[in-house]
Amino acid sequence: MPDTTQAHSIADLPAQKAAAPASAAEGRARYFNTGNAFNVQLPPVPDHAFADEPARALDPATPTGLIPCDISGVLGCDFPATSPFVLARYARIRAGEELAVNFIASGVVHYVIAGSGITVSGDETVNWQAGDVFVTPGDSGQTHRAGDSDAVLWIVTNEPQLAFERSQNPLPGAAPTGVVHYPAAEIDRQIALIYQVGRGEEIAGSALIFSSDMQEASRNVLPTLTVAMNSLPAGVVQRPHRHNSVAVSLVIRGKGCFSMIDGRRKDWSPWATTITPPVSVHSHHNAGDEQALFLIIQDGGLFYHARAMGFEFVDA
Repeated sequence: MPDTTQAHSIADLPAQKAAAPASAAEGRARYFNTGNAFNVQLPPVPDHAFADEPARALDPATPTGLIPCDISGVLGCDFPATSPFVLARYARIRAGEELAVNFIASGVVHYVIAGSGITVSGDETVNWQAGDVFVTPGDSGQTHRAGDSDAVLWIVTNEPQLAFERSQNPLPGAAPTGVVHYPAAEIDRQIALIYQVGRGEEIAGSALIFSSDMQEASRNVLPTLTVAMNSLPAGVVQRPHRHNSVAVSLVIRGKGCFSMIDGRRKDWSPWATTITPPVSVHSHHNAGDEQALFLIIQDGGLFYHARAMGFEFVDA
């Protein structure tokens, strides 16, 4: 029998084992209760901004390679992570050079910060330039090649999600996305359409949401990842709100812009990757004289599918 002499409540009990396991499978069993099973304490997702990483990626002296936005130590993860389910990286590719990658992920989201080039994914090729967004499936690797000048990409995956589940890449042909390309000119046209039509105050901002033929029903780019290009005109404030998903954002254009996260001001810096923690009350402010743009990746698909996004405005 287990020693319970020091237990004043079932909450004090350690994990219990079978008293007399008759097999190896029975011996692996562990038993908890309503007092000790739901008190797992994990480090919170921080309100954080990565500024050194984009500076390195944009430095001409930096060689071809990847620069991760990794706070796994802060999160208590044993795998690289920007948030519990998302990993962002900067990739610098010198002119004429190649960068081959093969991430363990369902798919990969890319934004072209600088330069132009091509990406080969399976039997498809994407010709990209600054301002483009493109997605590649996780059932094969990719080879990125820069053109006549150095290129910098922002690359985001759901690797932490698969690492948490100890999953592998999708089988060939089973990835939840194909190769999808959103050229900069078309992104601009779609954003202009949003402002031409207009919206009511009950709609949260003027963001362009990226999806594909395979993910059209979910409005996502991957089953668990939501990607949006948010825009904020000069002098405009996006209403305070909160949601259960984490937001990992790339500042594309935002001079004089800042966010308020649970009452704390966070100033934007060029090409920074920022983290907005889950359930935090946050708002975005454009005190500059030009439209701001920031690309947002959220693990929103998880919460939409669980019927637990928890979005709400929180006006003072």
